[in-house]
Amino acid sequence: MESRRKHRTAIFYKDYFEKFFIEQSEKVKSKIIWTIELIEELERIPETYLKHIETTEGLYEIRIKSGNDVFRIFCFFDQGKLIILANGFHKKTQKTPKKEIERAIKIMEDYRNENK
Repeated sequence: MESRRKHRTAIFYKDYFEKFFIEQSEKVKSKIIWTIELIEELERIPETYLKHIETTEGLYEIRIKSGNDVFRIFCFFDQGKLIILANGFHKKTQKTPKKEIERAIKIMEDYRNENK
């Protein structure tokens, strides 16, 4: 069996991601898991799957497409190798809703304050 080497590890912070995840269909859940595993294992992650949110300091979005549905999961890094999963949402418009980004920034700030 091929041994997969992880370059980083994804963890949840509180229950933000989990609440989003349990609401999804089995098909979407497996796509989310597949994408997160890919991000953990690839040394260089294509922007197709992980993209920095330009207006922020250290906030990224994990990009998931399942059929015609598009999902985003916000995340950020801790110590470079730890990916902290924040909130996720079903993307229904071209532009990411500002309130989702603001919520993710607040989650990131809370995490950083707790883990100083």
